[in-house]
Amino acid sequence: MNIALMAAFGWLAPGGGYLLQRRYVQFAMSVALVVCATVAGIALHGANLWPQSAELEGLDSFTMGMARAGGVAKLLAGAPYWIGRLFASQTFLSGQTHEYGTTLLMLAGAFNLLALADSLQLRKVAR
Repeated sequence: MNIALMAAFGWLAPGGGYLLQRRYVQFAMSVALVVCATVAGIALHGANLWPQSAELEGLDSFTMGMARAGGVAKLLAGAPYWIGRLFASQTFLSGQTHEYGTTLLMLAGAFNLLALADSLQLRKVAR
């Protein structure tokens, strides 16, 4: 199996790398973890858009970089993030609990990245 295809599928479908290796239990656990974190993050009105320059105005460069890094971390969640983005609020900061929601969205991306790295490592070991 091509490693680039496996990495792309593993990013887009949470746990997709496990699915391609026929590790169904790990795939199910990974999907459940990423989807639950994404749904909970959206339910708590987590920031689901890329921060705009007007929203970052007046912040120092480190804080601006951290806000943008948070946007990248949310993108790592793959398809659940993109699907949830269609149904969620369309502001960078919204609601009273947006910090918790944003943290859960970023964790969903981190969980998906860890599952992808693990599935690629298992591919090396299996060879």
